[in-house]
Amino acid sequence: MQRPILLADDSEADRELALIAFERSGITNRVIAVADGKEALEFLNREGRWANRERVPPAFVMLDLKMPIVDGFAVLTAMQRSPFLRHIPVVVLTSSRREEDLVRAYNHGANAYVVKPIEFPEFERAIFDLGRMWGMLNVPPPALPV
Repeated sequence: MQRPILLADDSEADRELALIAFERSGITNRVIAVADGKEALEFLNREGRWANRERVPPAFVMLDLKMPIVDGFAVLTAMQRSPFLRHIPVVVLTSSRREEDLVRAYNHGANAYVVKPIEFPEFERAIFDLGRMWGMLNVPPPALPV
């Protein structure tokens, strides 16, 4: 069974662009798009509106850092503390070029850190490359019950 990709970004425009880029790329994983870290954690932990979703963890999480309610750093921390979530690959996709954000993201368990390209063709290429690497080529760890 093909695992979904979880996309967490508070920018509706960036979520839409990412969904378009995934669709155009030919990557067939289902993409679950959420608007904040709270909803991302609810999806990962099968809580709230996600309580009845399949027990299949995502192939990877594409995570923005700067989000309301629960930010990306808090999501990374929660994932690292959970024996069920800590092995899910996380790609930070953010507009932040700040070195302290980069270091902090890796220290909190990020597997990759990508600065969002401004122009759509470059953004689309980044989504294609990330989706191909983490959604198709990478072999994720076995699913653990959540």
